[in-house]
Parts: sequence; C-alpha cells; structure tokens
Amino acid sequence: MTEQSARPEVAICRSAFHRATFWCSLLYVILLAGCGAATSTTGVAAPPTAPAPPVSPPPAGATAAPAVAPVPSSDAEAPRLPVTVTDYQGQQVAIDSIERIVSLNGDITEIIFALGMGDRVVGVDSSSTYPREKTRELPNIGYQRRLNAEGILALSPTLVIGDETAGPPEALAQIRSAGVPVALTADPPDLTAPLVKIRFVAAALGVPERGEMLAAQVEREIATARAGARELPASPRVLFLYLRGTDVQQVAGSETPADAMIRGAGGANAAAEAGIVQFKPLSPEVVVASQPDVILLLAKGLESVGGVEGLLRIPGLADTPAARHQHIVAMDDLYLLGLGPRTGQALADLTIAFRAAMLQEAGR
Repeated sequence: MTEQSARPEVAICRSAFHRATFWCSLLYVILLAGCGAATSTTGVAAPPTAPAPPVSPPPAGATAAPAVAPVPSSDAEAPRLPVTVTDYQGQQVAIDSIERIVSLNGDITEIIFALGMGDRVVGVDSSSTYPREKTRELPNIGYQRRLNAEGILALSPTLVIGDETAGPPEALAQIRSAGVPVALTADPPDLTAPLVKIRFVAAALGVPERGEMLAAQVEREIATARAGARELPASPRVLFLYLRGTDVQQVAGSETPADAMIRGAGGANAAAEAGIVQFKPLSPEVVVASQPDVILLLAKGLESVGGVEGLLRIPGLADTPAARHQHIVAMDDLYLLGLGPRTGQALADLTIAFRAAMLQEAGR
C-alpha cells in the first residue's frame, strides 16, 4: 500500500495496517514541508518476507512548482559580455557569446534555468532531468562522463559549460580546438558546492548579480534545513548505496556528495565511520560493519535491482536494522546528489525521513 504527497516523486510505502496512523501523520508533515517545493522520492520497504508494495502514481493535479524560481529576467541585469572566468584547473576561459549554450551536467543545467537563462540552452546531457518540462525537449548529448565532441559541435554552441566531472578530457580538448570556449567549475563534495557552482555559472553567463541573489537564497535554505536537522531525536546510522543493477554496487564513504547530504540532514554516514573514503564496492563485510539504521539510495538504483525485493536479495542487507525496521529511503538522483539549487529542499526532505525513522524507533 502506498501514500504519496503533493510532490510527484515522494512516496511512502507501508506494509502493515496497524502503522497507518503513523504513516498518515508523516505524510501530513511532508505535505506541509513540500508545498510548492522540490521533488524527491522517499520509500519505506516492506519486510524481507513480504512482497514489495508498488508505488502508486501521484494524485491528479499534484504537480509541485519548481523549488527555486528563476530570477525574473525583467528584474535582473542583462548579460554583460565578454567575460573571462577561471575554471577549476586555474585556466582562463574567455566567453564572448552565450547565444547557444550546451550544458554538460545536470547540476549546471538546473543552475542555468534557475538563473533565468534557460532559453539560451540548445543541448543537455542525460543527467539533466530538471526542470523536466524544459530539459526533455532539448537535444541530448549523452552521459556527462562519456561525451562525444562531434555531437556537441553539431549543435553549433557558442559556450560549452559544465562541472569538473564532465569528460572525457579528449572530447573537451577537441571542442576547445574547434574554437568553442569550455568552462568547467569545481564541484566540491560538500555543502559549499551549490554556492561555488552558482557563482561560477552566473559569472560565465555575464549575470553575476543574479548569481548572488540565487546563491543567497540557496544558502538560506541550506541553513534552515541544517537547523531542522539539529533537532532530530537521534542521529541515524545511514548507509548510502550506489547501484546500477548487478554490475555496479558501491557504498559512499567520506568525501562524497552522499556523505555531505547525510551529515547535513542530521545522520551519521555508516560507511565513513567504517573508514571508507569515496566510493568502494559493496560487500557483506561492509554491511556487517556498518549495521545501518537507514538505507539510502537513488531511485534509479532501486529500480535497477528490481525494487525493494531485489534490494533485499543483496547479501547482508536483509539482516540490517534498516531492513528489519523498514527504513529504506530512495530519492531522485539529481535531487539528492546534484548539489545544485534545490540542495536545501533535498536536505529538508532527507531530515523528514530520518526523523520518521528515529521517532518510529523511539516508539517501539
């Protein structure tokens, strides 16, 4: 059985009728917190022996407004070009035109639209899923780490912009050789990332004042979410899993966006506490060492292993406190790990999920 909030990607699954009152109360909290805000996905698994409940579609008319409203172009400064920006490697990049922008990463695409400059975008990568109604209409240049220079150049860009994860380097070098500026921002694995990227993108587009307005808004939202996280009754031990079917199964330790989000939302990263740095392969030994109260993963990752039932077939997971107590949270990929304009909203949603888990434990 499934409940879903006004956010089209928030789902709360329950498997026992006697918990109905608890989950309805939690749903009400999420509805209050999410009115007009961003999207995320929260799922609570059924017990290992029970079939996983399906996630029902959102109620009619339950489409949330963008979490970060674009800066109105009529009220903000017009782009001032040419400009020169310094990329994450310290290289100077001269930009003369932003008439045709190709964005290499989903976080950068989201920032461009939040700055009110989305009408200049002529191509995006496959991780650019927000805002949905805009990005799905644009030509797709492929995955951000496996880009093809010919496909990008075919769009006649005047600026190619992304973050440091874009590649391969050979493709980017070929684009530069064709005379197209390539501007890449740093993407630190912490909660300073949204502000760093917003300011870089705004500077590259010649609208630094818009960038400061957006950065200030996002900074306030992050601070508010972190203040709420400090009020959790306890810090859950959280294990983040990066899954892509049976071929890629990893845990996220320190120095990762997942770690920043877990800690920012009031949790403790179980993998980091076990000494794991960055991403390492998932193994039964890691699961035993972490003993998480909550399993956190991406919605696409959960889908790739066949949903909750498939997840709990991975060795060791069914025996964790998280699985036994049905504390499994799945969130949209870009929303959780993008560290973009909606980061404060995502932290708030994650804190709500952690609070639900801890309150349920306190009531046992």
